[in-house]
Amino acid sequence: MKNREPFENYSPITRFLFRLMTPVMAVVMDSPLRRRFNDPVNTLKGAGIRSGAKVLEVGCGTGFFTIPAAKLVGNDGCVHAIDVHPLAIDHVAKKVQDAHLTNVKLTNANAMDSGLPGSSFDLVLLFGVIPGPVLPLDKLLPEMYRLLKPEGDLAVWTAIPWWSPMSVTRSRLFTYVGKMRGVHNFRKVQDS
Repeated sequence: MKNREPFENYSPITRFLFRLMTPVMAVVMDSPLRRRFNDPVNTLKGAGIRSGAKVLEVGCGTGFFTIPAAKLVGNDGCVHAIDVHPLAIDHVAKKVQDAHLTNVKLTNANAMDSGLPGSSFDLVLLFGVIPGPVLPLDKLLPEMYRLLKPEGDLAVWTAIPWWSPMSVTRSRLFTYVGKMRGVHNFRKVQDS
């Protein structure tokens, strides 16, 4: 499912910069050097990803985590990767096809209003997308809460070492479980 509307709502200069930067980001984000210092499988294991899980990856970018996540969840699981940038979706679609994966769904969507069915995912990955001005937490976290199944988990990996998990817990939608392999893990608070 590809919905081109979110990207088309951006200004012409923003769309131009996205198109210009996509090839550059693909080289940088998928480099062997990055894999050496940020092994995606190790990071995903820190998020508690498991075989058979239904996983939502927000801001899939170049697919650095998408492909390894799909392999870790296996054929009984599914990775649904979303990105607001249609060129990112196209780039990851090619990687998925080249890897012969059938358990990946790609959607061009805004993470703050994804349009995906509620209570659909065991795990949501926010890897490298927060903190940032593009995804304000007061809008992003309620949508992630809506998308997670009861007792679902939210995993946050950020390259910002001083980032505080309190920015998520103060929403009162998630409790902090702990940090493993550089990933901050949260559990969805149950409705009362």
